[in-house]
Amino acid sequence: MPERELDFTIERLGPCRLPSPMHGARFTGDTERLLFHSRLDELQPYLAAGETPPTMELAGPRERLFFDPARTTAGIVTCGGLCPGLNDVIRAVTLSLHQHYGVSRVHGFRYGYEGLVEARGHQPVLLTPALVDPIGEHGGTILGSSRGPQQPAEMVDYLQKLSVDILFTLGGDGTQKGAQAIAREAKRRGYTLSVIGIPKTIDNDISYVQKTFGFETAVAEARRATYAAYSEASAARNGVGLVKLMGRDSGFIAAFLTLVDSRVDFCLVPEAPFTLAGFLRSLDERLARDGHAVVVVAEGAGQDLMAASAERDASGNVKGGDIGTLLRDAIKAHFAAQGRELNLEYIDPSDINCSQPANAHDSALCLLLGQNAVHAGMSGRTDMVVGFWNHQFTHVPIALATSSRKKLDAEGWVWSSVRSATGQPREM
Repeated sequence: MPERELDFTIERLGPCRLPSPMHGARFTGDTERLLFHSRLDELQPYLAAGETPPTMELAGPRERLFFDPARTTAGIVTCGGLCPGLNDVIRAVTLSLHQHYGVSRVHGFRYGYEGLVEARGHQPVLLTPALVDPIGEHGGTILGSSRGPQQPAEMVDYLQKLSVDILFTLGGDGTQKGAQAIAREAKRRGYTLSVIGIPKTIDNDISYVQKTFGFETAVAEARRATYAAYSEASAARNGVGLVKLMGRDSGFIAAFLTLVDSRVDFCLVPEAPFTLAGFLRSLDERLARDGHAVVVVAEGAGQDLMAASAERDASGNVKGGDIGTLLRDAIKAHFAAQGRELNLEYIDPSDINCSQPANAHDSALCLLLGQNAVHAGMSGRTDMVVGFWNHQFTHVPIALATSSRKKLDAEGWVWSSVRSATGQPREM
């Protein structure tokens, strides 16, 4: 989306007339905003034209509330694939509702958006501080999850029946598009429902959000795989350790893992196309120099090397080909054709990374995201996600957050640093 068309306006259900029960808090004023751009050269065109640069609304507790805490009912739903930190966010939202505002009716909807369709028969769980207190120690989600579209009208029917005032949606791109559909259906009916998204994607690919929870844990866990790959590769003649990581559309996990582990020799991501011939030639050169190599590949890399698929998963995403097995087989065939010895170890830790408990840094991020989501909901904001930008928490309209997938900049400093760390050629 062109920067001049960015609209960070957050929809509100109405004026806030009730005093907040929070005491001693540093309240955020409604006029406090964060510059979207952080560099002078990005701001100068706006300043030269006499225009106001794009700004984001800052998150945080407000002095005045839209909802009366004593009469408020909230709901939480987790959708899509697993991600480290889901339980931490459930815990943070529940505790903030109870402890900061005195909201005692918090429904946990089971198995994703299926739980918002009454006919599916999933009874919601009453979330209490005692129930959620220990759950941060465990991976997964105590509420369960699912993929697949449900009808907004059916979901809003059930939310209205349960008199839910605020719905917190934990999920990625598809989940938040579903949240927007719920918010719009509620608005069409004149139902004052606040819908607050907490973006969840292990791939870190939500637009206008600097970092999503679970990403750092995924990188840390993936490092174990590259340790194993290096140990295997360096202990054998012509040893190759091949590690496939998550990253269907964006290569952030693979890129940052490469920066963490300097023993990675090649990093392949969707944003930087390569050819098999170019990669195999570079691999030959690295093996001739060092005798071994570690290759990290994001699952969405090299899709142009495989036949296009029309098949889609339950969330509507196109199912890509398996680049890991393609590279594994291509490397083996390449060495076999030359009659050369090869010792290749293929590692795919994707599911293990998704199901881990959050590490300490991600747990803190989950806590703050959850609390700021509650503050936004209680103040009557809706159709938005809680974001993190330039190291501050912000409000982002769902329409912007889901407008496109955030990707690595192939000309940016992160990818340049990756190529410098690996020494891989710019073009392969």
